[in-house]
Amino acid sequence: MTSSIPVFDGHNDVLLRLYKSASSDVVSDFLGGEDAGHIDLKKAKAGSLVGGFFAMYCPSPGNFASLSQQMSGGEYAIPLPPPLEMDEARKSLSGELAILLRIVRASQGAVAICRTAAEIKAAIERGTLAVVLHLEGCEAIDGDLNFLEILYAAGLRSLGPVWSRNNIFGHGVPFAFPGGPDTGDGLTASGEKLLSACNEMKILVDLSHITEKGFWDVARLSKAPLVATHSNAHALCPSPRNLTDRQLAAIRDTNGMVGLNFATCFLRPDGNMRRDTEIELMVRQLDYLIEKLGEDHVGFGSDFDGAMVPEKIGSAAGLPVLIEALRQSGYSEPLLKKLGSTNWLDVLARTIG
Repeated sequence: MTSSIPVFDGHNDVLLRLYKSASSDVVSDFLGGEDAGHIDLKKAKAGSLVGGFFAMYCPSPGNFASLSQQMSGGEYAIPLPPPLEMDEARKSLSGELAILLRIVRASQGAVAICRTAAEIKAAIERGTLAVVLHLEGCEAIDGDLNFLEILYAAGLRSLGPVWSRNNIFGHGVPFAFPGGPDTGDGLTASGEKLLSACNEMKILVDLSHITEKGFWDVARLSKAPLVATHSNAHALCPSPRNLTDRQLAAIRDTNGMVGLNFATCFLRPDGNMRRDTEIELMVRQLDYLIEKLGEDHVGFGSDFDGAMVPEKIGSAAGLPVLIEALRQSGYSEPLLKKLGSTNWLDVLARTIG
C-alpha cells in the first residue's frame, strides 16, 4: 500500500467562504467539519493537506460571484467590477482575518499562522495545519503602505498586488476566453513602491492575477524568486489567467514556483467551468509545467473554496485522488513529495525566510 503524500497548497479562499457564510459559528464549522465547502480541518486531515496559503480576498459589492454560469458555452468576456473603495476592502479583510485568528485560538494548537519556513516545517512535524497568510489584491493597503505594516505584524507573508480588478498598485487580467495575458498596463508607481517594500520585508509577491506587463515589471524590479501561486500553462488553456512559455521560463530562471490551479476553467482547452472535467487534464498541465520549469519549481495551488474543481476531487479530502492519478501516470514517490509540499517549502525559505 502506497503512503499518503503531504500537500502544502498554494492558494485557497476558505476565509472568504466562512466570512460569507450564514452560519452562526463558522469557527466550529471549520474545526469540526461541515458538508459545505472544500476545506475544513476534517477534510484537510482526510486529504493529507498539511498547510497552505490562506487568502484574504475583498469582494466587490453586488453579484459578481456567479462566474461559473458565465464561464461556459464557448467564448466569454466578463466585465470586471469597478475599483474597490479602501473602506469596503478593509471591512471584509478585517472580518476574514478575525475569523482566522478565532480559529487559531480555538483550535488548541491544531491550526497555526506561520511566519517563516522553519515555523511551517515545525507545524507540519507536530501535526498542526500550517497557515501562511496571503492577501489577494491590495485594495485595503494605502499608498503610504502603513496598513501593510499592520498586516505584516498580524502574520501576512504573501500578497498579490492585484486580483483581476485594477487598483492603485497595478492592473489585472480579465475573466475572458480565449485570450492572452497582455491585456493592459502593469505596475503603477505605487505598485513599484509596494514591490520594493515586499522585497525588503520578505513578503512573497504572487503574480497569478497580474497582466503580462505587470509580470515583466515585477521580473525587472524584484530581487526575489518569481512566483505564481495558482496559475496554469497558457499553451494548454488559452486563458489570460494562465502563463505563457516565456513567463514560465522567467519563473524557472529566478528559482521560482508555479502552483497548479484546480479551477476547471483554467484546465480545460475550452476554458469552461465544468464539474465533469477529467483529472487527466490536471496531469497534462503538470506534465507541461514540469517540462518547462523543472520538477523543483512546480506544486499545487488548488483555489479550493474559490472555484469549481473537478468533481472526482471534490474537496481537500480528495487530494489523494490526484496523487494516485499521478502515480498511475508514472510519477515517482520523490517527485510526488516535491509537488506535494517540499517545493513550496523550499521557495518559501528563499522568499519569506
